[in-house]
Amino acid sequence: MTFAEIPMPLISRMPAIQSPIIPIVAEWIRQTPGTISLGQGVVNYPPPEGAIASLIQAFADPQNHKYQAVEGIPELVQAIATKLQQDNQIPITAQRIIVTAGSNMAFVNTVLAITQPSDEIILQTPYYFNHEMAIGMASCKAVRVPTDGNYQLQLDKIKAAITERTRAIVTISPNNPTGVVYPREDLRAVNQLCREAGIYHISDEAYDYFTYGVPHVSPGAFPDSADHTISLFSLSKAYGFASWRIGYMVIPAHLHESVRKIQDTILICPPVASQYAALGALTAGRSYCQPKIDQIATVRATVLGLLEPLRSCCEIPAANGAFYFFLKVDTSLSAMTLAERLVREYQVAVIPGETFGMTDGCYLRVAYGALDGATAAAGMGRLVTGVRTIVTA
Repeated sequence: MTFAEIPMPLISRMPAIQSPIIPIVAEWIRQTPGTISLGQGVVNYPPPEGAIASLIQAFADPQNHKYQAVEGIPELVQAIATKLQQDNQIPITAQRIIVTAGSNMAFVNTVLAITQPSDEIILQTPYYFNHEMAIGMASCKAVRVPTDGNYQLQLDKIKAAITERTRAIVTISPNNPTGVVYPREDLRAVNQLCREAGIYHISDEAYDYFTYGVPHVSPGAFPDSADHTISLFSLSKAYGFASWRIGYMVIPAHLHESVRKIQDTILICPPVASQYAALGALTAGRSYCQPKIDQIATVRATVLGLLEPLRSCCEIPAANGAFYFFLKVDTSLSAMTLAERLVREYQVAVIPGETFGMTDGCYLRVAYGALDGATAAAGMGRLVTGVRTIVTA
């Protein structure tokens, strides 16, 4: 009898954690050559040349092949502080900046730093699936609070969900998966609620540059927010290097030692090569990103126009941020079934809504950031034809 055949009690927490959806959809795509992906959330442009130049320069210094500071190299931390002040109006006074291997790691750092097993963290549904997974891996409970029909916050329901076990409320704006942007007054209300309840406001702002006709608001910029606001950011989206895995978090000073312990255990230090690439990217700054984001805005307008024929069988709420639309399809089919059929029968891939916690209907996330105008048009044509044909069959 092999070890795997020996009966053992199921003691791991992992069977309760959902499987990541992106590899599942990627396998459907692999099996269906010619598929256009409206699935994974990435941009279609490369990093600035300065990022690569900074990386090459860093390789010339032998010290950069050794471990560096747990929190990040000082030059990058300072560049981030400048960016936060200029673009997010977050003054770094008593807070601490921690460079991480992407904003997903920043979220895991946060959960481990502020909770113990059985604590609760409030998520808005639809939620970002890796947030829900991280909370479960920490043996905590994700408390799901529904958003309204336009995927906006429902403050009364958020307040009602707070218990003595609640440790934080999470907001994502601009939002993944819906693309909505929360207005200042709602984010301010959540932040104030957290202060009054003695809990943290975790603000995920990975898409802070990606807004269209509306402002981005950072809760960390609100007065009296520094002690209870945890802000998470990524360079993956705006600077086009998702695989480099580089992000950062802004935390209250009293969490600094806890996060240091966590990061040193999991990572030791953020990847130094990626940090120098990030430094070069931030040197190029928003002036590099903005023309490319403007091009994505043009693709967004095209996509929105091409989705119009689906309004007879789908709800398409307004989405003024990130690069997503989150459709509610009028069908009894599950989103997983519909998404797989769209790949196999119409060669177009989207992400099913179950992975974002939406089990009360058929929802699809449509991503357009990685596409040029012509490819987006072709993909949307397949999506519209496929959904209308399958739903009305």
